[in-house]
Amino acid sequence: MKTQFFILAIVALLIFGACSFENGTVTAESNEGAKTETPTDAKGKTPVLVELFTSEGCSSCPPADELLERLETEQPYQNAEVITLSMHVDYWDRLGWKDPFSSALFSRRQDIYAGAFRTGQVYTPQMVVDGQTEFVGSDAAKATKAITENARMEKAVVEISLNKDQLAVKLSEVPKHENATVYLAFAEDDLANQVLRGENSGRKLTHTSVVRELKTLGMLPAEQDQLKLEQSVQIQPDWKRENLKLVVFIQENQSRKVLGVGRIKAV
Repeated sequence: MKTQFFILAIVALLIFGACSFENGTVTAESNEGAKTETPTDAKGKTPVLVELFTSEGCSSCPPADELLERLETEQPYQNAEVITLSMHVDYWDRLGWKDPFSSALFSRRQDIYAGAFRTGQVYTPQMVVDGQTEFVGSDAAKATKAITENARMEKAVVEISLNKDQLAVKLSEVPKHENATVYLAFAEDDLANQVLRGENSGRKLTHTSVVRELKTLGMLPAEQDQLKLEQSVQIQPDWKRENLKLVVFIQENQSRKVLGVGRIKAV
């Protein structure tokens, strides 16, 4: 009887070793030669777009500019690649200091966000994460919450290459979406300016990811989940190419949700 029990036990162990559990856990023997990958292992960090609406004429903006720089340079999140854009609005220009990086285009973009968020107002500094969350741009805790949450969202694959001044973009695996636009931003790091008048008079301000130009690359209809684009790009003489990056992102036209984002250095 003992011998029969021992034989049955050995058989059971052999069967156990050769099979997988129903819950998906595989034994060492059946998993030999395979590699188990989490989404993070397979695809790396998820790119998240962080926009800051700011101005050199705004005394509350320098702390937000500093936060944006930390997010860009330190990349503090395990699940997120933070891609930053600093958009200098022009409505502060009439209040004592004309921001040399300001543009009415960025003020208009902020107006569109105000409509999407139904806030009915614009302000600086304002941070917008993936087109879905807005808050005061110097609030590090809210930035962390928004970035880490959006990094869990499904995103398109954005592949960018630059051959001299010829840009090629490949978008694939775009999640289900409404009609969207593909944008290209030229953003320059390591910019500084001595402010002579206005609320920041006497201060030397430094900036990262300053958007020098924002343009449309193409359209992505709701029924389309991939797209290839090619376009010649022009680097302006007053931009330092070694500090310049090209950021490509897909954004839904109505909800303003960012479906995917990528970047490449200009050199």
